[in-house]
Amino acid sequence: MAGELTRSVIKTIVRQVGLQCAAQGQSLSETLVAFMVKAVVLDPRNDFNMDRTLTEKDMQDLIQLCVTRLLDTTNPSLSTIKMQVYFDMSYANRDELLSEQERVLEGKLARVVRAITDSGPRAQEEVESLYQKIVTYVLLRSGLGSPTDIEAVREAAAALQSVFPQTEMIIFISLSKKDKEQQLKDLAMLVTGIRLYNKECQKGGSGIDDLPGILSEAIPLATRTLDERLNSCQLLAHRYTALLESMQEEPQRFSRLRFSKLREALFNVRQYEAFLCILQSNAITGAQEVESLVVQFEAAMMVLKNTVQNKTSIESREVFPLFMELSKLWTGFQDEMLLLGFLTNMADNLQQFLEIHSQLFPEEMLTSLLEGVTVKSDVERIKETMGTRVDVSDFSNQEWLFPETTDNFDELLIQYHGFCAHSIGVKGITLPGNPAIGILKHKEKYYVFSSKEAAYIFAQNPDKFIQLNVEKAKKYAELIQLLELHHQFEYLLPLAQARKASNGLMKLPPKRESGTQTDTHILPPTIVTSYEWNEWELRRKAVKLANLRRMLTHAMQTDLSHMRRENFTQVYLPKDAGTQTKRDNSSNVPKPQVFLKGLRGGPSPTTHMVTVDLTRPLDET
Repeated sequence: MAGELTRSVIKTIVRQVGLQCAAQGQSLSETLVAFMVKAVVLDPRNDFNMDRTLTEKDMQDLIQLCVTRLLDTTNPSLSTIKMQVYFDMSYANRDELLSEQERVLEGKLARVVRAITDSGPRAQEEVESLYQKIVTYVLLRSGLGSPTDIEAVREAAAALQSVFPQTEMIIFISLSKKDKEQQLKDLAMLVTGIRLYNKECQKGGSGIDDLPGILSEAIPLATRTLDERLNSCQLLAHRYTALLESMQEEPQRFSRLRFSKLREALFNVRQYEAFLCILQSNAITGAQEVESLVVQFEAAMMVLKNTVQNKTSIESREVFPLFMELSKLWTGFQDEMLLLGFLTNMADNLQQFLEIHSQLFPEEMLTSLLEGVTVKSDVERIKETMGTRVDVSDFSNQEWLFPETTDNFDELLIQYHGFCAHSIGVKGITLPGNPAIGILKHKEKYYVFSSKEAAYIFAQNPDKFIQLNVEKAKKYAELIQLLELHHQFEYLLPLAQARKASNGLMKLPPKRESGTQTDTHILPPTIVTSYEWNEWELRRKAVKLANLRRMLTHAMQTDLSHMRRENFTQVYLPKDAGTQTKRDNSSNVPKPQVFLKGLRGGPSPTTHMVTVDLTRPLDET
């Protein structure tokens, strides 16, 4: 089916089903319609071949079946699916809810924050107007009163003036945008702490509710209401279970009672019970958190009183952290109020999905059907089997776990939400499993059983019964969520990838327009002038430093220079000057060589001189 049920085909089918339901007066969410499409396709009774492409007739049949089931208001299975879709779309754990609340608060304050951080007033009137905006921001941020409450505004302004006078506005205006936002948050916390302290001293407190007192009364009331509803739905589940078991033993006695409707009603109330247990666990966590907050708040207030002690002046570094601690604890009370309101609203809205029980099985009808039938609670069923357990020696290839031989036995992730792995596929009933009988470990998964006999039968061929449970979930799609079988059906529909990781409900991918804007330079420049990228330059500096370690500075003083002052003189340095003379030149000519013979005379009285010219000719040089 994954091959031909493409995303576009699914969207087309979902859209057509939604339009036809809307034409009949039923406006349904896309998530609910998509889940119903998945349920109809999975149900083998509808005969949708998963190995061939859907024809136009198949698509029309699929749309008609989905519309018929979605408009059937007498179907407990539809109520269960609606309940699962509602819980999946609405529920959020503590961290998710508080982070969402913080995001919403930041969105509400964004306009005020921009008006404060982006303005650069110069005139005195503009500075005063900006200061009033800061007072408004502090009130909105703390949640202690409304900006329209004159008394609350007056108290907030007085508290702000004590820690942030208008004379410091010049410094505030010169800060960067990020520093302004951080200082605004710090001022809001300081003002909140001061106002809480003044309220404790009966010197103010306009618009401040007694959250610890309100929570101390509201949480026990909410917990008690959840307990009553949980007990009521558990009793109904026990009665349905007893009737289903009796119908299997004596079918002729209950011929006027439809087995499938009763089974779907059991699944509905079991799912409601699972959701109530989640809400109850959150309520208990909230109660413990409030108790801790009350103790911490009283201790912090006592420390603050002992620090102040009617002093006219006190250093800010001593008292400011105490005010901020008070503000943080008060924010914890506000968070618990939000969580409590969310849990109460969820529990109230879940009630609507149980209305079908009073229509199909009125109290008078159930009372008459249960005559002579023993109704056992889950606790009683577990007590009956506490003395029995599996004999490990009867199984050579199966691994069984027991409390005394297994570490963290209570923390094992049991399959099928802790219900008996045998009764779901064979009987179609959700019976509570008893881990004391023995937990079967099969293919790294853990299974529990309602009786020793069921454990032995299941252990003979676990894969067979696991497949039976899968087939049962295909017929009753609400079991996918109830028994946590999401991993078994992820591959069947492309939209399975759009669901949350913690549940199996299909969702179309959400879309919305968004935009972001960032500053040109958010952080100041961090240029390191001493940085060198050249490795050889670093080596040169290292060698230079190493040589300096061996250098010594020497000095000496003579007797003549002892105790004499230093003298300095200044002279004009001689100017560099130059002259240019006649240039010497030469040529390469033969050197004249002339010899005279006979100048000294001789034996004769007359001198005979002979001139000999030995100069070389020019052509030979």
